[in-house]
Amino acid sequence: MHYHDPHSKNGTITTKVVCAVCFLAFSFAWLYWFQADVLAVAQHVLSGGVTRYDRTWGAVIITMALLLLQLGVFALTRLSRRTHALTYLPSMLLLAVLSDVDADISSRSTFGHWLWLAPLILLLWGGAVWLAKQMFPFDSDDKVPTGLFSRRVWLNLLQMALMMLFVALAANSNAVFHFRAHAETALMRGDVDEALRVGSRSHESDETLTMLRAYALARKGELGERLFEYPVVGTSENLLPSASPLQILSPDSIWRFLGARPAFPMPARRYYYCLEHDSLASPAVRDYVLCSHLIDRDLNAFVSALQHYDGSNDSIKKEVLPRYYREALDLYEHLRSNPERSVSDYERSMGTYYWYYYYSTR
Repeated sequence: MHYHDPHSKNGTITTKVVCAVCFLAFSFAWLYWFQADVLAVAQHVLSGGVTRYDRTWGAVIITMALLLLQLGVFALTRLSRRTHALTYLPSMLLLAVLSDVDADISSRSTFGHWLWLAPLILLLWGGAVWLAKQMFPFDSDDKVPTGLFSRRVWLNLLQMALMMLFVALAANSNAVFHFRAHAETALMRGDVDEALRVGSRSHESDETLTMLRAYALARKGELGERLFEYPVVGTSENLLPSASPLQILSPDSIWRFLGARPAFPMPARRYYYCLEHDSLASPAVRDYVLCSHLIDRDLNAFVSALQHYDGSNDSIKKEVLPRYYREALDLYEHLRSNPERSVSDYERSMGTYYWYYYYSTR
């Protein structure tokens, strides 16, 4: 006669609950905090801009869909005991595929290598499932601890941890791509401060991220005061979306902010001149012109433009100028009076315009 063992049932439920909680917490946190901006870019590009990704609903819906997939896998395999966590592998694999978004998704396929890697992983997983089922008779519930801190639970948690590590390793961890995606989504929400915060302590950047930061700073009226606090990549041309393509933020956001969209491609300086000549330039164009000369290390053009906007050298009140305009003027005067002297005699602190002028990558 066979008797029902309540300890066996409780142990099975404990294992399932622990694995489910572990998966739900990881999947939601991963999608909500780490992958939301990247998925927003992917959905925008793949849908042609028709649909928009929502951070909260996206995390909830994808997590629930992956949990339903796990329930279906469990119904087919009936894996329990020490190998119940293996029923989550297809869900984790799909999460890994969703997380591996190429930084250049707009110009090339992002999931190509998964066409052969995913079937291979599923084939190996199928072999592991078959082996686990063969071991069931040797994994009796009799006299096996089944509590929350039992060996069985910890073995399942170890498998879950390995699958989480796999997702993390498979995901696109390019820092600049994540900074860029987050900055674009923040600017779409109108959150300029968040766009400036992301990646602010990193020395990694690219032309598009520099453009996004310049745009955000200009919206706050702080372009000349804070631009070189961040690593600046590219030339003056890269301050405009014609040279630094965006992935989710509309280029018209920047064009409208400056005054008008150019009717045809033209150099940045020509574009600023046309805006001013046609009286279409917004107040931000002045800072864009001055900072463009600073980025190109053209101090003569910078001083000439500053005189155009603020009058002759004698009438320019240096003390009221933004920080980097003051530093550029000081450097200009320093070079004219001491052309042979190194900047190390004057200033070599990271984050100053002097450092950018002499020591940043040219």
